[in-house]
Amino acid sequence: MKFIAKDLIKLNVDVADAVEAIKVAGQLLVRSGATDDSYVNAMVQSYEENGPYIVLAPGIALPHARPEDGVKEAAVSLVQLKEPITFGHTTNDPVRLVLALASSSSEEHLQLLQRLSGLMGDQDKVRQIIQATTPEDLQTLLEGLR
Repeated sequence: MKFIAKDLIKLNVDVADAVEAIKVAGQLLVRSGATDDSYVNAMVQSYEENGPYIVLAPGIALPHARPEDGVKEAAVSLVQLKEPITFGHTTNDPVRLVLALASSSSEEHLQLLQRLSGLMGDQDKVRQIIQATTPEDLQTLLEGLR
């Protein structure tokens, strides 16, 4: 399982919209070998078909797709957006952090969500991650979630 490893982090990313933000987070999964390109397309399609339900906490989106859409290994990538982006969620917009989840089973999906739940409920930690300037700083902030 690859959980926000250094190669799965991209900071200060300038994107035009939610779809581009999802694609950037998805490409980190592809480059790490955790998923195929088809998984990125499936995450975008899911967002376009199902709407902003993936914005699970204030400022945080968790795009994902089904395991059969191209997952090779469980992983989570993190993209810190340079500017907040609207995903269309009535209460949790705008988004500053995009955490793309890839899991090969329902059990892995739940495990990843459990690890992230501590982050989503801690607005002070979220603020620190939004302000992090290096992947190393961010990994230090996430130590308790590993």
